Amino acid sequence: MVYIAGGQRQVQTTQSEVSADLIDLALGHPSPGLLPLSLIRRAARRLRPEDRPLLQYGYEQGDLRFRSLLAGFLSGGYGTEVSPEELFVCGGVSQALDLICSLFTRPGDRVLVEEPSYFLALRIFADHGLRVEGLATDRHGLLPEALREALGRFRPAMLYTVPTYHNPAGTTLPQDRRERIVELCREHGVLLVADEVYHLLSFAGAPPSPMAAFAGRGGVLSLGSFSKILAPGLRLGWIQGSPELLRTLSTCGFLDSGGGLAPFTSAIVGRLLERGTQEAHLQKLRAVYGARARALTESLRERLGVEAAPPAGGFFLWLGLPGVTDTEALLPAARAAGVTFAPGRRFSVSGGQRDRLRLSFSYYGQGQLAEGVDRLAEAARGFRSPGKGS
Repeated sequence: MVYIAGGQRQVQTTQSEVSADLIDLALGHPSPGLLPLSLIRRAARRLRPEDRPLLQYGYEQGDLRFRSLLAGFLSGGYGTEVSPEELFVCGGVSQALDLICSLFTRPGDRVLVEEPSYFLALRIFADHGLRVEGLATDRHGLLPEALREALGRFRPAMLYTVPTYHNPAGTTLPQDRRERIVELCREHGVLLVADEVYHLLSFAGAPPSPMAAFAGRGGVLSLGSFSKILAPGLRLGWIQGSPELLRTLSTCGFLDSGGGLAPFTSAIVGRLLERGTQEAHLQKLRAVYGARARALTESLRERLGVEAAPPAGGFFLWLGLPGVTDTEALLPAARAAGVTFAPGRRFSVSGGQRDRLRLSFSYYGQGQLAEGVDRLAEAARGFRSPGKGS
């Protein structure tokens, strides 16, 4: 796609175009000012002549030097020891999930997810012909009893969960539930795939130990990414699991043909890990996103009368609006007012969650978030849910 900007023809390079006239609170992206181009440029300049092999087909599991640096970074962030042999380098969580579906499931298999769940993961499952079953949740996340009941009814190939700062619900599983969920999956021989992309983005106290802490004993694959803590365009992430499970990934035909994933990019990010630059940038993100989360919840309370606790981490706030029973039906009025959001039905396996919506605080500054809530309040005031009388 070609468009005109500043009198010059430019090619679109980003997934989403952000209109100056619309505040898009559906965007789960970092704001442009948080994309650390200068850090990446300095890291690239530190490449040496002896790094020439990084331009060759990469080692299937990922460069050992990078995995060692990543293991050290994760050990500090997770508060639990991570070994380089438990890490597999990939091109982000979406690619990781697609690869796992290719190698560990077959069309027609069942996958268990939380209700609600990350809507783009549901798209990947659909691409692989998988049947998805939603499991009940509460304000703390997935209910182990719901999982136990589903494991008794079905023979699923996989449980997919977002245990920390859930997308979209923002919930974080307590430690005892994590242990029980891992135990249940092991008892039934079900692969547990934990999308832990937000785990390091905490700004109101540390979360419980990640599901990655259980990965070394088998049956668990933990997915992580630099998309949320550095830059999405790097397309760099990791899978943590037992060496036995990772062997299935690293010996597949896809890598046999193309070699390891992102060897050059991982070398650049490795320089940031080596010098502590990634950790410093992560601390900055925590401060910025924490302030934005507080600003969004305060605006919702003042302008819409919605009481919501500020998220403790991640990107999102999940809520309902007074008098609105179908948030998807509210979208046209919201767009007319100059704001948009992600309606709850998008995250539902069964077409439910219609009275909920997801707001993101990652892209906009505090002033724009407040303006977005003002516009949302304007749309909601003039809206009557379908089926409501006058």
